[in-house]
Amino acid sequence: MQTNSHLSVLVHDQAKKYGDREALIYRHFGSKKWVSSSWRECSLTVSKVSAALLQLGVGVQENIGVFAQNCVQYIYTDFGAWGIRAVTIPFYATSSEQQIQFMINDARVRLLFVGEQEQYDKAHRVFALCPTLERIVIFDRSVRISTHDPYALYFDDFVRLGEDNPHAEELQGLYAAASYDDMANILYTSGTTGDSKGVMLTHGQYHAALEANGRCVNVGEDDRVMNFLPYAHIFEKGWTLLSLSVGARLIVNTYPLEVQDSMRETHPTCMSAVPRFWEKVYAGVQEQIDRANPVKRKLFRNALAIGRRYNIDYLSRGLRPPLQLKLEYEMMNRTVFSLVRHELGLEHANIFPTAGATVSAHVEEFVHSIGLNMIVGYGLTESLATVSCDRLGEPYTVGSVGRPIDGLEVRISDEGEILLKGPTITRGYYNRPELTRDAFTADGFFRTGDAGYMKGGELFLTERIKDLFKTSNGKYIAPQAIESRLLVDKFIDQIAIIADQRKFVSALIIPEYRLVEEFARANGIPFESREDLCANAKVQQMMMDRITTLQQQLAHYEQVKRITLLPHHFSMERGELTNTLKLKRRVINENYKAEIDRMYEES
Repeated sequence: MQTNSHLSVLVHDQAKKYGDREALIYRHFGSKKWVSSSWRECSLTVSKVSAALLQLGVGVQENIGVFAQNCVQYIYTDFGAWGIRAVTIPFYATSSEQQIQFMINDARVRLLFVGEQEQYDKAHRVFALCPTLERIVIFDRSVRISTHDPYALYFDDFVRLGEDNPHAEELQGLYAAASYDDMANILYTSGTTGDSKGVMLTHGQYHAALEANGRCVNVGEDDRVMNFLPYAHIFEKGWTLLSLSVGARLIVNTYPLEVQDSMRETHPTCMSAVPRFWEKVYAGVQEQIDRANPVKRKLFRNALAIGRRYNIDYLSRGLRPPLQLKLEYEMMNRTVFSLVRHELGLEHANIFPTAGATVSAHVEEFVHSIGLNMIVGYGLTESLATVSCDRLGEPYTVGSVGRPIDGLEVRISDEGEILLKGPTITRGYYNRPELTRDAFTADGFFRTGDAGYMKGGELFLTERIKDLFKTSNGKYIAPQAIESRLLVDKFIDQIAIIADQRKFVSALIIPEYRLVEEFARANGIPFESREDLCANAKVQQMMMDRITTLQQQLAHYEQVKRITLLPHHFSMERGELTNTLKLKRRVINENYKAEIDRMYEES
């Protein structure tokens, strides 16, 4: 049973309900050992954080910043701030100094919480450039504080300010005064199309979102929920709060690169993820199949065919599989698919919400085929995550993004844009009245910038309107759709489609270097560096042949005609990726202008 309290008291209400039951599973910074806290312990720590914030003079609806990766202290800080009606502003742990300086100054932040050494160092360097910033609170006790910094303190010492609850009466008054009109968060968007803008999210939006998602997402108190995406991402923040509201155990994964090890160590039943995670899983399994002997390879491909027929051809359409197919699938599920799930640490898998980008049909079918319930969805920061999602037990179509959640009105404009109205939609952008006005229609619908259509009660996306490329021949290209189709290839790690105002489609490709090196050795291709590999004609032809196979179903004008292999990854440091790892196409076009121009030279 969901507890959909105001977020200021949610943890405390759950502590009354669950007491000493395990609530959070986590590792201390730098430790390999998993430990846990009960609901009662969480409630006590959150109360101390609330009291400590009051001790430092944090006021009602004042903005505080959190610049850290996922950690248990992050959760305590969020709930502690909400308890005194303050607003938390999450910064991605990978944000640059320029980004955090902008957000601190834009939101007039006085108190900033930071995670590890990297975040502290950046915050310390911009401190003098942020007139409102007064204190830095550090989560990781091993961080070395500068000898010239009298304004920093460790989280442990900060919490001690709230011991013995010196503001007990005031805190109770704040709980009683908490309103659903209060702002809970300002989430700054990652800025693929320009400067970051702060999306305002209220407690009322969260309340409506938790209620609507609770009705259509099958997560409960017996689940073990892995937090993989950063809490600064609305998808993970919303998913985390939904999990807490139903009493599930949270597994706090602090280091994203270690997530597969964390999964094998902690055995989650649920985890939200972006499609790229499952693309990596798909590529890894395909590689194992390719390396297997002919008998095992045939067995696995036969198992996948059975899994696809059972889960896609029948269950996804709401049909009952024939008895013979059911028996065949149960056999493959016990003998083949269970081994794959065991390797992932998902022996007791429940559901896996997936959103944030286009999900390749190949990947979606594969995940369902091996017996994992991928819940494909669609949403934005401005909609407090979910607009639509697949619903367990109801028919779904591979390629759709599910059915709209209850209470949300979805309209398709004459231009094909998805428009939204409902209690989960933002009231606008912080300090940006003109942007806020432009984001809504005259009758109050939010403009998503995404094009799509409804069919059979399901929502289908066609393209990101602002990302559409127009070739010099007048044809429109949706780059993300082409990229998601090609990213399923195990030899492709990253890809950027080039087409805007060009004669044809080309691509910048970062190959999976390890596999390309193996290909080169197997084919007697000499190399001393990645530059040698990327420049080799045989390697380029091999990559082009694989792309040609994958894009056969694309229209001729959508197909990639030329490629350039790059010897290094796109990076946030060079401004080529957002904090959510989306491509900043303008920057990529600038940084690789010479390489792009060469692809369009007359041959």
